[in-house]
Amino acid sequence: MDQIIEAYKQKKIEISEGPYIVTGNIPLVSKIQVVTEYHEPVAWKKVKDIPTSEAYFLCRCGNSSYKPLCDGSHYDIKFDGTETAPISLQAERQESLPMSNSMLIRMDAALCTSSGFCANRRTSIAEVAARTDDVEVRRLAIAMIENCPSGALTYALKEGDAEIEVNLPMEIVCTIEIKTEGAIQGPYWVTGRVPIHRFDGKPFEVRNRVALCSCGLSQIKPLCDGAHREHPIYVDI
Repeated sequence: MDQIIEAYKQKKIEISEGPYIVTGNIPLVSKIQVVTEYHEPVAWKKVKDIPTSEAYFLCRCGNSSYKPLCDGSHYDIKFDGTETAPISLQAERQESLPMSNSMLIRMDAALCTSSGFCANRRTSIAEVAARTDDVEVRRLAIAMIENCPSGALTYALKEGDAEIEVNLPMEIVCTIEIKTEGAIQGPYWVTGRVPIHRFDGKPFEVRNRVALCSCGLSQIKPLCDGAHREHPIYVDI
């Protein structure tokens, strides 16, 4: 019994065939995209804290009537949670974007959820990467990178330097994305290097920013691939 109690005190997310099993009293919050008048996301705004217990179960199939918590709907729909996300290290997959002398930006396309923070109607991260000798351009690039929920984008000051990561709390964020049609449910944004244990027992790299699928439709489970936008779940704000 003591071993079971200690296990539930450990801060981690365990992926089951059904829900995500969260232990260790990890805070659960809701955040919404801050967008421009053109619906371009530029920042995140906290909406509220979501009350939880020391251990809780997050819906993974997208069909719970008690979102974000699981209500067992995965049994009814015969949810297939087979994990297909890459298990290689991010450093092995990254590609460097065209660089200046002031900044090195790397992209891991396998993690991209197309959240929209890295582009606007005037430019994109790929275009600004080579112009970061300009301090204003560099600030824009850093903002784009640090708001990326999946961690697909990272940066260092120069080749060979360690990557610089934004200081984020250990928490799970239920994200809300703003589209022209309305507000929709986004992925779970896991921050602060929370350990994630795969159900199939394969290793999962601990990272500062991870976007977990919340709709059940991703083709790279348990990670989000942006599939929630094809069949949006609208939410009230």
